[in-house]
Amino acid sequence: MDFSARLKLAQLHLSKSDPLLSRLIKEFGPCKIKPHKDYYGELVSSIVGQQLSTKAAAAIWLRVLKLFGGKMPEPQQLMMIDDELLRHAGLSRAKVSYVKDLAAHVIDGRLSLDHISAMPNEQLIEQLTAIKGIGKWSAHMFMIFGLGRLDVLPVGDLGIRKAIMNNYGLATLPDPATCISIASENGWHPYESVASWYLWKSLDSSPAKKTRHDS
Repeated sequence: MDFSARLKLAQLHLSKSDPLLSRLIKEFGPCKIKPHKDYYGELVSSIVGQQLSTKAAAAIWLRVLKLFGGKMPEPQQLMMIDDELLRHAGLSRAKVSYVKDLAAHVIDGRLSLDHISAMPNEQLIEQLTAIKGIGKWSAHMFMIFGLGRLDVLPVGDLGIRKAIMNNYGLATLPDPATCISIASENGWHPYESVASWYLWKSLDSSPAKKTRHDS
């Protein structure tokens, strides 16, 4: 079954299991999660964009790419470039160390990009969060928007917590356990990622436009 067919199946499942999501699906139309295979590029750019607005992250990312002739740098290139050049492009000292740690993990095989798509969720999260600067939030975003995993519930995302609070009549922001409970009670599994996409849309805040952050 191709990915678009899986998305349609997810929308049908959620429409039947959760009346609130049924309304959101009718309001916002087809889910537009689009996975890709540029896993390394996704991870590098996610580190660069952490704790920045989309506009600021894009500007810094363009300056970083310019250092490598406008192309995504290979891991070896990132390891070899002078730290100060990355600093002048706008990366903090911490982010310089983070992107280089990612490159090191790829080079020495601790993170196998060839096998990453086949890893179970928990194993993948464990491998990703072993890299400096990649926490569970970044891992969840990568799994949803890079790999197209449909069963990921990013309980650490502030937007998801706000949307659950707003849509499910809660007085305060739910903690992760409450988010998981609501997902279970409303039959989201195995399509938590798609449910999350519609919750983001309910805030008029596309995931692609959110301020990136991590824990």
